[in-house]
Amino acid sequence: MYSEGVSRENTNILLKSIEERKGQVKKMQKKDTVIFDLDGTLLDTLDDLKNSVNYALESNGYPARTKDEVRRFVGNGILLLMQRALPSGQENPDFDKVFACFKEHYGIHCNDLTKPYDGIMDLLKYLKEKGIKMAIVSNKADFAVKELSEIYFKGIIPVAIGEKESEGIRKKPAPDTVMEALRQLGSTAENAVYVGDSEVDLATAKNCGMDYILCEWGFRERKKLEELGGKVFVKEPSEIADLLL
Repeated sequence: MYSEGVSRENTNILLKSIEERKGQVKKMQKKDTVIFDLDGTLLDTLDDLKNSVNYALESNGYPARTKDEVRRFVGNGILLLMQRALPSGQENPDFDKVFACFKEHYGIHCNDLTKPYDGIMDLLKYLKEKGIKMAIVSNKADFAVKELSEIYFKGIIPVAIGEKESEGIRKKPAPDTVMEALRQLGSTAENAVYVGDSEVDLATAKNCGMDYILCEWGFRERKKLEELGGKVFVKEPSEIADLLL
């Protein structure tokens, strides 16, 4: 089970890879904290999201969406996801019913096919061993963020915060949830880097005054993020350690 961490052998392989690349990567100013996005960054959640979206749509007489469509819809919380997935969005008189159906289904099935991206668990274990503080901040529903964090990252990432707008806490790209994570970790924006995969993540980092790293394995294409001003990219998780350590 991923939540039990990674083997010493795999961690040693990651360490060797990092050591071999020293001097080849321009490092960031030293940081002691990493704030991670969840979907598209740490976990590949797309299949479970697609299945719950389509269950809610088809159960209420609407056509299913393709995986590529759902990929484009995600990144700014489940409310906006369903607004984009349902024809006419929130103006559709069936919206509340469809949205409730999605939440119920996803609450049960959010971990059917979800898994960490290759190399993520090795990276997180390595960063923990190096004393790096870590948190997850997501626009995903808070209940799902906490559940998935407990399953996969227990004992590695102590802070996990999801969408809480019903409590008056603004979601990303507003800085509120990131700043709360930093407070819980006892860190500051100056000492932290934000790691994500989308335009929302890029804007979040800028709004927080933080350095950022954008992942090429996530839900958005590099070209799109470059058009929005993204400059710091990694192709695989171990490169994050290259930049930080």
